[in-house]
Amino acid sequence: MSVMPFQVALWIELLAAGLGGLQGALFAAGERHRRIDLLGVIVIGLAVSLGGSLLRDIVLNQPPVVIWQNWYLVVAGGAAVLGMVLQPLLARVDWLITVLDAVVMGLFGAIAASKALSLGVGAAGALVVGVIGAIGGGMLRDLILSRPISFLRVGTLYAVAAGAGAAALIVLVTVGTPIPMAGLVCLAVTTVVRLGAVRFGWTFPEQWNPALRRAKGTEAV
Repeated sequence: MSVMPFQVALWIELLAAGLGGLQGALFAAGERHRRIDLLGVIVIGLAVSLGGSLLRDIVLNQPPVVIWQNWYLVVAGGAAVLGMVLQPLLARVDWLITVLDAVVMGLFGAIAASKALSLGVGAAGALVVGVIGAIGGGMLRDLILSRPISFLRVGTLYAVAAGAGAAALIVLVTVGTPIPMAGLVCLAVTTVVRLGAVRFGWTFPEQWNPALRRAKGTEAV
Protein backbone atom coordinates (compact mmCIF):
# COMPACT_ATOMS: atom_id res chain seq x y z
CA MET A 1 0.00 0.00 0.00
CA SER A 2 1.47 3.38 -1.02
CA VAL A 3 2.16 6.11 1.52
CA MET A 4 -0.27 9.04 1.38
CA PRO A 5 -0.45 12.36 3.21
CA PHE A 6 -2.43 12.50 6.44
CA GLN A 7 -5.70 14.09 5.34
CA VAL A 8 -7.74 14.55 8.53
CA ALA A 9 -8.49 18.22 9.15
CA LEU A 10 -7.56 19.71 12.52
CA TRP A 11 -11.14 20.71 13.26
CA ILE A 12 -12.24 17.09 12.96
CA GLU A 13 -9.64 15.99 15.49
CA LEU A 14 -10.67 18.81 17.80
CA LEU A 15 -14.33 17.83 17.37
CA ALA A 16 -13.44 14.29 18.42
CA ALA A 17 -11.47 15.62 21.39
CA GLY A 18 -14.35 17.86 22.44
CA LEU A 19 -16.97 15.12 22.19
CA GLY A 20 -14.66 12.75 24.04
CA GLY A 21 -14.17 15.22 26.87
CA LEU A 22 -17.90 15.86 27.05
CA GLN A 23 -18.77 12.16 27.11
CA GLY A 24 -16.09 11.33 29.66
CA ALA A 25 -17.17 14.10 32.01
CA LEU A 26 -20.84 13.16 31.71
CA PHE A 27 -19.94 9.58 32.54
CA ALA A 28 -17.75 10.53 35.50
CA ALA A 29 -20.23 13.04 36.90
CA GLY A 30 -22.89 10.33 36.80
CA GLU A 31 -20.78 8.06 39.02
CA ARG A 32 -21.93 9.86 42.16
CA HIS A 33 -21.44 6.84 44.38
CA ARG A 34 -17.69 7.17 43.78
CA ARG A 35 -17.66 10.77 45.08
CA ILE A 36 -15.48 12.07 42.26
CA ASP A 37 -14.48 15.70 42.75
CA LEU A 38 -14.16 18.46 40.15
CA LEU A 39 -10.55 17.59 39.30
CA GLY A 40 -11.44 13.91 38.97
CA VAL A 41 -14.24 14.64 36.53
CA ILE A 42 -11.92 16.76 34.39
CA VAL A 43 -9.16 14.13 34.48
CA ILE A 44 -11.56 11.42 33.34
CA GLY A 45 -12.89 13.68 30.61
CA LEU A 46 -9.31 14.29 29.44
CA ALA A 47 -8.55 10.57 29.57
CA VAL A 48 -11.50 9.71 27.33
CA SER A 49 -10.78 12.63 25.04
CA LEU A 50 -7.04 12.22 24.62
CA GLY A 51 -6.32 8.61 25.58
CA GLY A 52 -6.96 7.10 22.17
CA SER A 53 -4.87 9.70 20.36
CA LEU A 54 -2.03 9.33 22.86
CA LEU A 55 -1.92 5.52 22.57
CA ARG A 56 -2.25 5.75 18.78
CA ASP A 57 0.79 8.00 18.44
CA ILE A 58 2.83 5.90 20.88
CA VAL A 59 2.10 2.76 18.85
CA LEU A 60 2.95 4.59 15.61
CA ASN A 61 6.18 5.97 17.15
CA GLN A 62 5.02 9.53 16.49
CA PRO A 63 5.25 12.62 18.73
CA PRO A 64 1.96 12.64 20.72
CA VAL A 65 -0.08 15.30 19.00
CA VAL A 66 -2.19 15.89 22.11
CA ILE A 67 0.95 17.07 23.92
CA TRP A 68 2.57 19.09 21.16
CA GLN A 69 -0.59 20.90 20.04
CA ASN A 70 -2.10 23.20 22.67
CA TRP A 71 -5.61 23.18 21.24
CA TYR A 72 -6.26 19.54 22.13
CA LEU A 73 -5.87 20.08 25.85
CA VAL A 74 -7.81 23.35 25.76
CA VAL A 75 -10.75 21.88 23.83
CA ALA A 76 -10.81 18.62 25.80
CA GLY A 77 -10.58 20.41 29.15
CA GLY A 78 -13.29 22.91 28.22
CA ALA A 79 -15.58 20.14 27.00
CA ALA A 80 -14.99 18.19 30.22
CA VAL A 81 -16.02 21.19 32.32
CA LEU A 82 -19.09 21.68 30.12
CA GLY A 83 -20.02 18.03 30.56
CA MET A 84 -19.80 18.33 34.32
CA VAL A 85 -22.02 21.42 34.30
CA LEU A 86 -24.61 19.85 32.02
CA GLN A 87 -24.73 16.46 33.75
CA PRO A 88 -27.49 17.40 36.23
CA LEU A 89 -29.66 18.53 33.31
CA LEU A 90 -28.94 15.37 31.32
CA ALA A 91 -28.98 12.90 34.20
CA ARG A 92 -32.13 11.18 32.91
CA VAL A 93 -30.88 10.94 29.33
CA ASP A 94 -28.70 7.86 29.78
CA TRP A 95 -28.82 7.03 26.10
CA LEU A 96 -26.94 10.25 25.29
CA ILE A 97 -23.77 8.94 26.95
CA THR A 98 -24.01 5.70 24.97
CA VAL A 99 -24.55 7.55 21.70
CA LEU A 100 -21.66 9.93 22.38
CA ASP A 101 -19.48 6.96 23.28
CA ALA A 102 -20.25 5.27 19.96
CA VAL A 103 -19.68 8.45 17.93
CA VAL A 104 -16.40 9.21 19.73
CA MET A 105 -15.22 5.66 19.05
CA GLY A 106 -16.02 6.04 15.37
CA LEU A 107 -14.25 9.38 15.06
CA PHE A 108 -11.10 8.29 16.85
CA GLY A 109 -11.04 4.97 15.01
CA ALA A 110 -11.26 6.71 11.64
CA ILE A 111 -8.54 9.21 12.54
CA ALA A 112 -6.22 6.51 13.91
CA ALA A 113 -6.63 4.11 10.99
CA SER A 114 -6.18 6.85 8.38
CA LYS A 115 -3.08 8.18 10.14
CA ALA A 116 -1.60 4.68 10.22
CA LEU A 117 -2.25 4.28 6.49
CA SER A 118 -0.69 7.67 5.78
CA LEU A 119 2.51 6.48 7.47
CA GLY A 120 2.69 3.39 5.30
CA VAL A 121 1.39 0.89 7.87
CA GLY A 122 -0.11 -2.23 6.29
CA ALA A 123 -3.79 -3.05 6.38
CA ALA A 124 -3.57 -5.40 9.37
CA GLY A 125 -1.49 -2.96 11.38
CA ALA A 126 -3.76 -0.05 10.48
CA LEU A 127 -6.73 -2.11 11.70
CA VAL A 128 -5.04 -2.65 15.06
CA VAL A 129 -4.15 1.04 15.33
CA GLY A 130 -7.72 1.99 14.46
CA VAL A 131 -9.09 -0.20 17.24
CA ILE A 132 -6.55 1.19 19.72
CA GLY A 133 -7.47 4.75 18.80
CA ALA A 134 -11.18 3.99 19.12
CA ILE A 135 -11.17 2.24 22.49
CA GLY A 136 -8.05 3.73 24.09
CA GLY A 137 -9.88 6.53 25.88
CA GLY A 138 -12.48 4.16 27.28
CA MET A 139 -9.74 1.82 28.50
CA LEU A 140 -8.02 4.61 30.41
CA ARG A 141 -11.35 5.73 31.86
CA ASP A 142 -12.08 2.24 33.17
CA LEU A 143 -8.59 1.89 34.61
CA ILE A 144 -8.84 5.23 36.43
CA LEU A 145 -12.24 4.30 37.85
CA SER A 146 -11.14 0.73 38.70
CA ARG A 147 -13.94 -0.66 36.55
CA PRO A 148 -13.82 -3.84 34.43
CA ILE A 149 -12.32 -2.94 31.04
CA SER A 150 -15.36 -2.37 28.84
CA PHE A 151 -14.17 -4.05 25.67
CA LEU A 152 -13.34 -7.27 27.56
CA ARG A 153 -16.84 -7.65 29.02
CA VAL A 154 -19.55 -9.83 27.51
CA GLY A 155 -22.19 -7.87 25.63
CA THR A 156 -20.37 -4.65 24.77
CA LEU A 157 -18.81 -5.40 21.34
CA TYR A 158 -16.57 -2.35 21.79
CA ALA A 159 -13.63 -3.83 19.93
CA VAL A 160 -15.88 -5.44 17.32
CA ALA A 161 -17.56 -2.12 16.53
CA ALA A 162 -14.21 -0.34 16.37
CA GLY A 163 -12.70 -3.07 14.21
CA ALA A 164 -15.66 -3.14 11.83
CA GLY A 165 -15.44 0.61 11.30
CA ALA A 166 -11.67 0.63 10.83
CA ALA A 167 -11.87 -2.33 8.45
CA ALA A 168 -14.48 -0.54 6.34
CA LEU A 169 -12.23 2.52 6.10
CA ILE A 170 -9.18 0.47 5.13
CA VAL A 171 -11.07 -1.41 2.41
CA LEU A 172 -12.53 1.79 0.98
CA VAL A 173 -9.17 3.58 0.98
CA THR A 174 -7.56 0.57 -0.70
CA VAL A 175 -10.01 0.80 -3.62
CA GLY A 176 -9.42 4.55 -3.98
CA THR A 177 -12.17 6.14 -1.89
CA PRO A 178 -11.21 9.59 -0.56
CA ILE A 179 -10.34 9.65 3.13
CA PRO A 180 -13.24 11.97 4.15
CA MET A 181 -15.81 9.63 2.61
CA ALA A 182 -14.14 6.52 4.02
CA GLY A 183 -13.99 8.21 7.42
CA LEU A 184 -17.72 8.90 7.38
CA VAL A 185 -18.40 5.26 6.58
CA CYS A 186 -16.10 4.21 9.43
CA LEU A 187 -17.99 6.51 11.79
CA ALA A 188 -21.36 5.16 10.65
CA VAL A 189 -20.36 1.49 10.84
CA THR A 190 -18.81 1.83 14.30
CA THR A 191 -21.79 3.75 15.65
CA VAL A 192 -24.39 1.36 14.21
CA VAL A 193 -22.63 -1.78 15.45
CA ARG A 194 -22.05 -0.33 18.92
CA LEU A 195 -25.60 0.98 19.34
CA GLY A 196 -27.03 -2.19 17.80
CA ALA A 197 -25.17 -4.27 20.38
CA VAL A 198 -26.68 -2.15 23.15
CA ARG A 199 -30.19 -2.05 21.71
CA PHE A 200 -30.53 -5.67 20.57
CA GLY A 201 -28.18 -7.39 22.99
CA TRP A 202 -25.65 -8.58 20.40
CA THR A 203 -22.85 -10.50 22.08
CA PHE A 204 -20.01 -12.91 21.49
CA PRO A 205 -20.46 -16.29 23.18
CA GLU A 206 -19.15 -16.25 26.73
CA GLN A 207 -16.15 -18.47 27.49
CA TRP A 208 -17.08 -22.00 28.52
CA ASN A 209 -17.01 -22.38 32.30
CA PRO A 210 -18.07 -25.82 33.63
CA ALA A 211 -18.27 -24.61 37.23
CA LEU A 212 -20.54 -21.71 36.26
CA ARG A 213 -22.76 -24.00 34.22
CA ARG A 214 -23.08 -26.45 37.12
CA ALA A 215 -23.98 -23.55 39.45
CA LYS A 216 -26.68 -22.37 37.08
CA GLY A 217 -28.00 -25.91 36.79
CA THR A 218 -28.19 -26.21 40.58
CA GLU A 219 -30.08 -22.92 40.82
CA ALA A 220 -32.55 -24.11 38.23
CA VAL A 221 -33.29 -27.22 40.28
